[in-house]
Amino acid sequence: MHTLNCKGKLLLLDKPVVMGIINVTPDSFYEGSRKTSIQECIDQAGAMLSEGASILDIGGQSTRPGSITITQGEEIDRVLPVIEAITKNLPGCIISVDTFYAEVAKESVAAGAAIVNDVSGGLFDKDMLATVGKLRVPYICMHSKGLQQSLKNINRDEDLLKEILDFFIERIAQCKINGIKDIIIDPGFGFGKTIEQNFSLIKNIGLLKIMDKPILLGVSRKSTIYKTLGVEAKDALNGTSVLHTLGLLNGASILRVHDVKEAMQVITLMEAYKK
Repeated sequence: MHTLNCKGKLLLLDKPVVMGIINVTPDSFYEGSRKTSIQECIDQAGAMLSEGASILDIGGQSTRPGSITITQGEEIDRVLPVIEAITKNLPGCIISVDTFYAEVAKESVAAGAAIVNDVSGGLFDKDMLATVGKLRVPYICMHSKGLQQSLKNINRDEDLLKEILDFFIERIAQCKINGIKDIIIDPGFGFGKTIEQNFSLIKNIGLLKIMDKPILLGVSRKSTIYKTLGVEAKDALNGTSVLHTLGLLNGASILRVHDVKEAMQVITLMEAYKK
C-alpha cells in the first residue's frame, strides 16, 4: 500500500482512487472538459468531489497533438485563479497542477495545489525536479515520446516497454537525488505512441509494479478508444470504462478521468470482484 503526503494531508492508496480532470483551456481534445470561467471550475470541482474524486487535476496547457505551447506566464494566469478559488470554496480537497513549468508548479503549490503532474517527467524544464523537491509535494512523472509528435515519426518496432522501464529507473533516481519523496509513475498513454502500443501497454502495465510506485492510468476518452471504435471523444465513455477495468486488473492505482462517477463505479465493481 502506498501513502502520499499532500502538504500534510495523507492520501492512502489502499484501493484505487480517481483524479478528476479540470481543463482551463480553450483547446483540449475533449470539448466537454473545457471550462472558461472560475465559477464553472468551482462547480465542476464540487461535482467531482461529490462523485468520489480524491484528487482534482487543474491544467492550463493543452497537450493534444497539434496544440500550441503557451508560456509559463500565460499558464499561471489561467490556473492560479482557479486553484485559489477551489481552495477557498472547497477547503481540504487535494489539488494537482498539470504543468511542465517549474515556476507554474511553485506558484500553484503556493496557491493551494498539493501535487505536481508533469507530462515531461522533468525533461522540459531543468528546474522542475529541484523545485518539486523543495516544495515537498508528490510528483507525477510521465513518460512521453513527444507532445505534438506526428504518428508517422513513431518507431513501431521498438521495445517500448523496455524504454519505459529504463526511463522510470533513471527518472526516479533523479527525483530522489532532488529530494522528491512521493513519486507516481504515468506511462503516458497516447503521448507519441501508436494505438497498438497503447493496447500493449495496458496489457503489460503490471510490469511497472517492479518500480514499487503508484501507477497512474490516463486513458480517458483518448484517441486509442474513439478511433478503435470509430466514434468521437464525446462518445467514448463506455470504451473508457472498459480500459479502466483492464488497467485496474493489471495494477493501476490512480485513474485520471473526465467522468468521475463512472470511474468510481468501475472501482466499486472491481473491489467487489476481488473479494
